[in-house]
Amino acid sequence: MNIKYKLNKDITEDEFIEILSHSSLGKRRPLDNLKIIKGMIQNADVIITATIDDKIIGVARAVTDFSFCCYLSDLAVHENYQKQGIGQKLIAKVKEQLEDNCNIILLAAPAATKYYSKVGFTQHNSAWTSIKF
Repeated sequence: MNIKYKLNKDITEDEFIEILSHSSLGKRRPLDNLKIIKGMIQNADVIITATIDDKIIGVARAVTDFSFCCYLSDLAVHENYQKQGIGQKLIAKVKEQLEDNCNIILLAAPAATKYYSKVGFTQHNSAWTSIKF
């Protein structure tokens, strides 16, 4: 399997919706609100895609200052390609865009809480959110 990873701010709204809808994130993202989806893409600082034959099978989207903190707001891998290291590689590609000691912060989907501890993240018990979709 020849997977290509690239920094990709040119992802379309349709491509983004497609990959989110085929991952566990689709249930927690406003896929029917194109204004929000467009803003999510346009205002992201880092978007990395994983593709096979130009079809997006994974995406990482982050908002960051590149030095101190990076919020990894979306990490989605198509359900047919999960458990093959694609998510880890997407995280590594995000890290390549950051200064060495920049902290990556995320809120895990309930189904992914065990995944993040396996790939080197530490759970923090005082995260707060204000909006649920």
